[in-house]
Amino acid sequence: MLDLAGRPGAPRLRHPRRSDLIAARAARIVRLLPLPLILAGAAFYVFTPAGFTSPPFFETAPLLIAPLYSLRGTVAVAALALAVQIALELANGTADDPTAITEMVTQFLVGGIAVALHLIVARHGRRLATARGMAETVQRAVLPPPPQRTGTLDVAARYEAAEADALIGGDLYAVQETPYGVRVLVGDVRGKGMQAVRAVATTIGVFREAAEQQADLAAVADRLDLAVQRGTRLAEGPAVSEGFVTAVLAELDQDRNLLRVVNRGHPGPLLLTPVENVDTPDGRPVRVRTVEPDVPALPLGMGDLGSEPTESVEVAFPPGTTLLAFTDGLSEARDRDGAFFDPVTALRNHSFTTPDRLLDTLLDAVHRHTNGRQADDMALLAVTRTDGTSAGRP
Repeated sequence: MLDLAGRPGAPRLRHPRRSDLIAARAARIVRLLPLPLILAGAAFYVFTPAGFTSPPFFETAPLLIAPLYSLRGTVAVAALALAVQIALELANGTADDPTAITEMVTQFLVGGIAVALHLIVARHGRRLATARGMAETVQRAVLPPPPQRTGTLDVAARYEAAEADALIGGDLYAVQETPYGVRVLVGDVRGKGMQAVRAVATTIGVFREAAEQQADLAAVADRLDLAVQRGTRLAEGPAVSEGFVTAVLAELDQDRNLLRVVNRGHPGPLLLTPVENVDTPDGRPVRVRTVEPDVPALPLGMGDLGSEPTESVEVAFPPGTTLLAFTDGLSEARDRDGAFFDPVTALRNHSFTTPDRLLDTLLDAVHRHTNGRQADDMALLAVTRTDGTSAGRP
């Protein structure tokens, strides 16, 4: 899976799974096996009585490494195995024995099969690399990395797809600087596949337009609600009756040190406030609380089912405070006993110097909780208010 975390501010797409790490270790071990196998085959030939054959050792060597070595390396191992087998038969004076001839011909054919296998795997790898490159281009177009810094705000984002070979799904985030403050969207589209990707693109596009035009954050949510309803009417298949988007919208007023939040059926965002007069090398420990309106609202696209107006909640957002929004892939991650991951507990009393480190710490915690078994996509966005005197990044 492609990982964009190497670029500052870029979303990390997926944390290595435990199965991926095991496979990588196994590949490293397998790469070391050809020479020991060939030597073991030679020793078996020399030190065992007549009638015991060593071709399985020689035949296994090129087949093992065909998917892992280069073409030149695969040919070299196949040729070495065949050469050692021929040399042993010549030294033993049995090179003209029908059984020996059959074994040497078989070894030659196995070497040819190993080379063909390498070519097939290499071709598939090139196609996969091309597909991933195209998927990365789509990912950057549909879900571009947010700015690392806007005004006095430091921003960090992560996206981790549940599918090992998927780069983008139905989770989304966006950060937009507007005349009314910096506005943030984190959401989760109902559904999967291209239908969800199209909904993500539409939702982010409408959000950016409405965030610039609407003075009230609740009005931005209402515009998004209408857009999702319109998209559902135009959709095909199950999305006709099931299309909706859960979302959190936030507005960060840096002049007044205020945070406004609208929640449309989404997991509540967290507010991390540093503990006063307590400092550690990693920063101040934080208190964590959920920011939620008193009256819950329906997801975007379902507004016509309720009559309650969209409500926003307003809280203080002074320097040092962090807003953390995420999708339910995080809050509904389960361990082997079925217990949900609790981000509040995971973050309470921890210290973070940057939003990047906050997200890395949180993702490490959820990966330990699930033991690498990720069932749903996760999108996370952290915004930290700085004092404006430094970039606030490592």
